[in-house]
Amino acid sequence: MNARADLGVIGGSGMYDMQGLHAVRKVKVHTPFGDPSDSIILGELEGRRLAFLPRHGVGHRILPSELNFRANIFAMKLLGVRQIVSLGAVGSMKESIQPGHMVVPDQFFDRTLNRPRTFFGDGVVVHINFADPLCSSLGRALGDAAAKVGATVHRGGTYICIEGPQFSTRAESKVFRSWGVDVIGMTNLSEARLAREAEICYATLALVTDYDCWHETEEDVNIESVLRILKQNAETAKSIVKAVAAILPEAAACSCGSALKNAIITDPKRIPASTRRSLAPLIGKYLPKPRRKR
Repeated sequence: MNARADLGVIGGSGMYDMQGLHAVRKVKVHTPFGDPSDSIILGELEGRRLAFLPRHGVGHRILPSELNFRANIFAMKLLGVRQIVSLGAVGSMKESIQPGHMVVPDQFFDRTLNRPRTFFGDGVVVHINFADPLCSSLGRALGDAAAKVGATVHRGGTYICIEGPQFSTRAESKVFRSWGVDVIGMTNLSEARLAREAEICYATLALVTDYDCWHETEEDVNIESVLRILKQNAETAKSIVKAVAAILPEAAACSCGSALKNAIITDPKRIPASTRRSLAPLIGKYLPKPRRKR
């Protein structure tokens, strides 16, 4: 397709636009998995071609469990995106990580229930390496950008991803905290899995809004307090994206871009033609071209 970008930004709660973009246009991207959450906004930021997608749709219309994660990430792939910065609200599970702080996690723990976990199936089996689920190269740049704009940023840590849309019970929150996790959210793990399968670098900037409900002296998490902190964090997050766009190298020093190289298990001759066609943007470069019949 004619519309292209190399840096993708997925905005979560409170992030429905991306200020500072030049030469802006909206595009609708259709994928084999349906349509993304909303139109994707294309523009230039600090000399980079950027694609911005509001995760929950403009006006926040889509529940975490309803998100078409596969369409969102596949659309970024179709646009040529090689690196994705994901922004999203989280709760803190540690006293030292205060509301208003930022976290660039390096691990995930999955507590979701009913979400698509892969692009694959339908005749093709793929097993990617997911031991380190976030791009360390992009994560370092994101942490550097956050520090540059004066944000309080915590580098590293575990993001536990729950199904939602309800916040945790007090018992759940205390158990999660005992596991040593750092922040809690509802979206980013699903994106990270699919970004790795799409060979796209992916890193999270987690915007801390509350202490979940484990904290004995703070009020229990509620949407009013979350939105209040989010509003404070939103401008800082946009400044961080602008800063990271300026410092990201054109070529990432990581292996995300070849994650599928040795991960496709299925004999290419056995992959159905329909699956080969629909997943060509992901697996096409690894499959021999079918011979033309004379």
